[in-house]
Amino acid sequence: MQNMTIEDGGPTAIQASEPKRVVWGKRVKVAVVLLGFFIFSTIIGVRLLSLKQWNTSTECHSPACLRAAGRLLTAADPFSSPCDYFLFTCGSPGAARGRQRGKGISRHSNSGEGESLQGRRARGTKTERMNDTLDESLPDRQTLLLQSIRETLETSEALDSLEGKALRFYRSCMDTDTIESQGPEPFLKLVQQLGGWPALGEWNETDLNSTLALLMGQYGTFPFFSVYVGRDPNQKNDTPYIQIDQPDFQIPTQWDDQSQTSKTQFSVRAFLSSSNQFLTLLGVPFPSREMHKSLYTALASELATKSSPLHHRHQANMLYQRVTIRELQTLAPVIDWLGCLEATFHPLPISESHTVLMHNLPYIVHMSQTISKWLLRNKMMGRDPIQTYMILSLLYTLLPALDSRFRETQRSFSVALGNVEEEEPRWKHCVKKTEEGFDRLLSHMVRDRSAPIEAEALVANLYSSFQKKLSDLTWRDKEFRNSVLKRVKSLTPQFMPVTDTDRLTQLYSEVVISEDSYFSNYLQSLLLQRQRRTQLYSQSLQPDIMSISPVLSGNDIIFPSGMFVPPLFHPTYPRALNYGALGFMMAKDLLHLLLPDFHTQSSSPESVGACVWSKYISLTEGRGRVGAFVLSLHQKLEVWVQYTALQVALRAYQNSLQHNDSDSALTGLFHTHLFFASFTQISCDPYPYPQLMTFEPSFLVSVICATSDLCPSRMTCQGTPLLASVDGC
Repeated sequence: MQNMTIEDGGPTAIQASEPKRVVWGKRVKVAVVLLGFFIFSTIIGVRLLSLKQWNTSTECHSPACLRAAGRLLTAADPFSSPCDYFLFTCGSPGAARGRQRGKGISRHSNSGEGESLQGRRARGTKTERMNDTLDESLPDRQTLLLQSIRETLETSEALDSLEGKALRFYRSCMDTDTIESQGPEPFLKLVQQLGGWPALGEWNETDLNSTLALLMGQYGTFPFFSVYVGRDPNQKNDTPYIQIDQPDFQIPTQWDDQSQTSKTQFSVRAFLSSSNQFLTLLGVPFPSREMHKSLYTALASELATKSSPLHHRHQANMLYQRVTIRELQTLAPVIDWLGCLEATFHPLPISESHTVLMHNLPYIVHMSQTISKWLLRNKMMGRDPIQTYMILSLLYTLLPALDSRFRETQRSFSVALGNVEEEEPRWKHCVKKTEEGFDRLLSHMVRDRSAPIEAEALVANLYSSFQKKLSDLTWRDKEFRNSVLKRVKSLTPQFMPVTDTDRLTQLYSEVVISEDSYFSNYLQSLLLQRQRRTQLYSQSLQPDIMSISPVLSGNDIIFPSGMFVPPLFHPTYPRALNYGALGFMMAKDLLHLLLPDFHTQSSSPESVGACVWSKYISLTEGRGRVGAFVLSLHQKLEVWVQYTALQVALRAYQNSLQHNDSDSALTGLFHTHLFFASFTQISCDPYPYPQLMTFEPSFLVSVICATSDLCPSRMTCQGTPLLASVDGC
């Protein structure tokens, strides 16, 4: 009975377990499907979140963005026209600097025939249009800065504020009608204040050194020698020194290696003619005019014979010779050196024990002897060519503030010497003159317009990416690598420091500027420039508003506000636009500044430069021509700099997205697509080594996108990848 019971229970238990197995199996399948779907959804979600380009890139419609959009719409897009986008030339003086520029890509169509002549012509026309647009919309960095300052000066209405003084100065410079109506009278009144001039019949026979000290201190005029402030490159510190050099002679010279002297014979006739015209404009009567122009030319020629070109002085170890003011007084006694330097750097105390740096001491000795001889020879005859020399030196200083007849005379003299230069627009001239006196004020105004928060974020991300790139490079010497990385890490990158408002008030509060007298305003500007020299001598050197590249100052690396101007940067731009344009330039500047001799410590620059060049040759001339033309070492280094700078800027932009993953779009482009489009617009930037690039840097997009998954699409030409994705540089 017991066995029967077991047998009866067996089938019942088995039948009961079968439904459970079926249910369990279904649950496992469902779980696997759900898990797979979850993993797939997570991957897609992460991808969408990282790109943020499907639903969160809103179009930028600020006025600055609308202007930038206009440029983008007329520019080549590297991803929509990859066959020829990088083949245009930059339109700079070095447009033909590379033998490969302008070559087409030798791709064959599907029919096996080469590109038709009509197609090549059409593409050439498109390239020419791109060149025209590029030339018109993207000048060099210095011009972009000047345009930005001009906009600031012409749109501001704060005439009653401190900034209003700079605005009034600029407007008085632009008021050419008033300047023309005044003629030479403002200058002639100033001459009378200085004691008169024998050429005009009235002269108080003022002392040489009293007049010279007044010209140097009040009017920024250095007739017989130049004075400026700078550091000694033979020392590691940034201590500023007074430096004395030969002057910028108005009479041109030619250096004679055989006699080791400068000759002026070739330019005497043209110099006499221009001097005669200046004296005529100043109202000097004929008999006196003939005498004074001859004496002036003779004195200028004699002084210039001991001037010498920089290369000669460098070879002869004449630069940065250290002497005290007391020693200088003994060597060149005709000049009251202490009195003249005190006037130049007032109110700073100057003593005879101060060290100055000389750059042509033989000329200074010759100058002193020549003036002594001329004073003795001519004063007893009632003629003083020394006074005439100083008055005409002052005239050259003040030419920009006089009517157009004076400037045209100077221009005619330049043309007679074979110097044919296009006259710059009046607005550009006036912006430069405003900057000379109001540099601190303009720097403050431009900095405020640059939006410090956005600029500082760009500086921080860019420098962090730069440091990471340095650590990834291959170095020959580990100890040297560590010292460089330590030095770079010790530097503090910062956007141009803000100028204290109280300091600005102190600098400009006593300056009186009117809109109806550019000449008097110009004299005020010369006094401001003296303050600038005094500050340079008493403080550490700081970059001015016209700086367009980073500057080392102690343990800081300063990015001047003059770099952060449209169309390279604007706070309302999508970040991709700022990083692709200015970010690339900043990275390039850092590599040149901090790693000037990196090729001596690493093989990377040479190998990477050669790799990029070989890809360009294989693409434009065919793979069989790779060895047809070899880059020089310096050309390879510049290719490496630009390629590395683009990598640094791209990484910096990606880092910015990690901190803030939202970024706006422009003309339908966003993120890396907009980044590369922005880069191709400014890749022709000629600063600072344009002659070393043998192809347009925009080609670097092709090299990076051959191996990077950050690009929006593969770059193909007629169905074939531009570059193989297996061999990056």
